[in-house]
Amino acid sequence: MNGPLLKVENLTKHYPLGAGFLNKTVPVVRAVEDVSFSVEAGETLCIVGESGCGKSTVARLLMRLVNPTGGRVLIDGIDIASLKTHELRASRRRMQMVFQDPYSSLNPRLTAGQIITEPVENFERLSRKQRDVLAADLLRKVGMRPEMMHRFPPEFSGGQRQRLGIARALALQPSLIIADEAVSALDVSVQAQILNLLLDLQQEMGIAFVFISHDLGVVEHIGHRVAVMYLGRIVELAPCEALFARPVHPYTEALIGAAPVPDPTRARLAAPVEGEVPSPVNPPSGCAFHPRCPLAVERCRVDVPPLVPMADGRVVACHVRAPATSSQTQPVAAADPSLAVR
Repeated sequence: MNGPLLKVENLTKHYPLGAGFLNKTVPVVRAVEDVSFSVEAGETLCIVGESGCGKSTVARLLMRLVNPTGGRVLIDGIDIASLKTHELRASRRRMQMVFQDPYSSLNPRLTAGQIITEPVENFERLSRKQRDVLAADLLRKVGMRPEMMHRFPPEFSGGQRQRLGIARALALQPSLIIADEAVSALDVSVQAQILNLLLDLQQEMGIAFVFISHDLGVVEHIGHRVAVMYLGRIVELAPCEALFARPVHPYTEALIGAAPVPDPTRARLAAPVEGEVPSPVNPPSGCAFHPRCPLAVERCRVDVPPLVPMADGRVVACHVRAPATSSQTQPVAAADPSLAVR
C-alpha cells in the first residue's frame, strides 16, 4: 500500500476535570493538542520533551488505549479511532507496545513462555508444541535461552524482563511497535543492549518504531527523525542528525543545551530557560512556550505558531525562527502531515 504506515492527523486529547453543573463550562486538561506526523515502514520516530508534555498520552492514543477527543490515527490508511470493538481487536495484530516498567508490565503468575504466546492465543488456538516452538524462537531473537520459557518474571533481571516484553510484542509480527520509555528503568549498560537489540530487529524484520523518551542520548542513537513536544504540541520535527547539529526552536535548543555532555571537549549550547512549565488546564495564549522563551515577541503572546517547513526538511512552530510567509497561512502539518515531516 502506498503512503506512510502510520499517519496522525490533528490528534487531540482533553481530560475533563469533574462534571459540569447547570451547563457551566467544565475545565479540561489539554494533554495533546493538534498533533500531526507520519511514520514510514522500517523507520524510527522519536518523541521527546519534558515530563507532562503529552508523550505517553500520544502513545496511548496511537494504541487506542484511550479514545481521542479529536483527530485521526491511520494505520495503512485505516482510522483506528473510528473502528468498532471487534474491528479494533483485529487491528491489534499490526501494532504492539513495549511499556516503560519491565516489572509491572509482566504478569508474575505466568511463565515467560505463557507471556510471549498469550497475544497469539488471543487470535488463534495453538498446541503445546506450537507454543513452545514460538516461545523458544522469540527468546532466541531477543538474546535469551529457550529453556528460560519455564521461568517466572521475578526470576529475571530488569534487562531480561524488558527483553521478554519485546519478545511478547514481536509474537504477532507487528508492523509498528510503540516503545514508551522502554529503557529508562534500566542500567546504562543494559540500555545499550536493548537499544542495539531493537536496531537489529528493525533491520531484520522491517519494523517501524515510535520511540518515546526523555533521554536525548538514547534518541540520538536510535532515531531517524525526532518530534519535540511542549505542553501537548509538536514544536519541531526534524531528521535526527539535523536536529542535534542545529536545533531551530528555542525549546529544542534549551533541551539539548540542558543535556549532560560526556565529552569535556564538546561545546554545549548556552540556552538557559527560566520559569516553570505552564499548566495544561490553563495554557498561555499564543505560543505556549512564550512565557519562558528568551526570543518571544508580541506576536508570540497572541498567535499560535503553525508548523512551517524549512529548507532542510524539518518543520518548526516558531514565529521568530521560522516565520510563515503569506503563502503559508495554514499549518502545513494539519493540511498534510506526510508532506510536512518528510
